[in-house]
Amino acid sequence: MISFRLEENSWQDVAAYLEDDNRIIIPVGSTEQHGTFAPLGTDTHVALAVAEEGAERSGVLMAPPLWYGWSPHHLVVPGTVSIRAEILIELFFDLVSSLARHGFRLFVVINGHRLVNIPWLQISAQRIQEELGVRVYLFDLAHMAKEVIAREQMGSIGHGDEQEISHMMHCSPELLRPDRFHDAPHPERTLYHLDPGSSRDSLCYVPATINDMEKLRERTGDTITGSPTRATPEKGRIYHQHLVSRLLELLQHLGNS
Repeated sequence: MISFRLEENSWQDVAAYLEDDNRIIIPVGSTEQHGTFAPLGTDTHVALAVAEEGAERSGVLMAPPLWYGWSPHHLVVPGTVSIRAEILIELFFDLVSSLARHGFRLFVVINGHRLVNIPWLQISAQRIQEELGVRVYLFDLAHMAKEVIAREQMGSIGHGDEQEISHMMHCSPELLRPDRFHDAPHPERTLYHLDPGSSRDSLCYVPATINDMEKLRERTGDTITGSPTRATPEKGRIYHQHLVSRLLELLQHLGNS
């Protein structure tokens, strides 16, 4: 193998890899607004950072990232690209189907777009497993970091929040504009708590409408929710290392199964 990146190898390199291993990592994120201080590719950058380190340390191949997700509510400001969920379901099916045809059997998806990508990924993964006879594991950053978030007392999930901005400070600090950081905490809403780590009773998450996002922008001056001013590189390092350790644990388990 020349590289842990699928696209940097020849087909012969991939064929040789498949003689000994059938695992592959697929980073999935989005290209969507993250306020005035973070890049449009934030969700993909953080997923890619975890996937890259996990692939390099384990020797498991990593496919090119999927830079687009389901982001209809973030079309409120320029730059966001939103792909319909039904298209993403088919796109992901074709991606895995292509790789499965050549012998890949265990697919680990690193999802950086958190809550919003999960529904279409679950639908596509279930169909993939039924029709192709392979296994798909959804490694979502928010779900896989609940323990470290509680331990480090990091803030709850929002958008452009303490968690993901800390992570960006660790993996891609040059893309951030800290002078523009400002907080816009989630207002408390009856029977609705966004964070999947919350122990409180909650209605299930449904993405906001563009009208909702316009009202948020009018109220706060931006399109984020959370407390990025609480973010630090050290929190990002701890958060990132936790995620990579969990990924390596999963990959080792799959390699022994």
